[in-house]
Amino acid sequence: MGNRLSRIYTKTGDDGTTGLGDGSRVAKDSARVAAYGTVDEANSCIGLVLASDVPDEVRTLLTTVQHQMFDLGGELCIPGHAAIFDADVERLEQHLDAFNEALPPLKDFILPGGGEAAARCHIARTVVRRAEREAVSLARLETVRPEAIRYLNRLSDLLFVLARVLARASGHGEVLWQHERRKG
Repeated sequence: MGNRLSRIYTKTGDDGTTGLGDGSRVAKDSARVAAYGTVDEANSCIGLVLASDVPDEVRTLLTTVQHQMFDLGGELCIPGHAAIFDADVERLEQHLDAFNEALPPLKDFILPGGGEAAARCHIARTVVRRAEREAVSLARLETVRPEAIRYLNRLSDLLFVLARVLARASGHGEVLWQHERRKG
């Protein structure tokens, strides 16, 4: 286990830099910091989902995902470090398939909503999509393992399906986009 934080502020970042997990320092607005910072933000959004009333199987899954997101943030914070693997992506796919199987096929787009937990899940989904974009941007500049990007891609898909599940579980149901509303 790493060092414990006994002091929260160090003043070393006052010059606009921050330390990476390997001890090197980079600008706080670097692509690497943006990528792992957005992963952290996405993890916080998943925490907001978990602060809602969600079914136990969703709670268990998203708690595991939070641990993996922390691992992923570490991978992005330490150049060359590997923490997310193909098996992690495959597990997300298995959960995605299992939750999606119980849902009716989508014939229309849905709007973010469907109750508090579902709406929070949609926010988490969009932040995970941004984290994925940030990781892709970083990969244009430095090495990023493809497993990290695939994990974020699958996670956003999973969160979309879970938002549908949560909208139905809450009794609010899904909010369908009314594409015909402008005609006439």
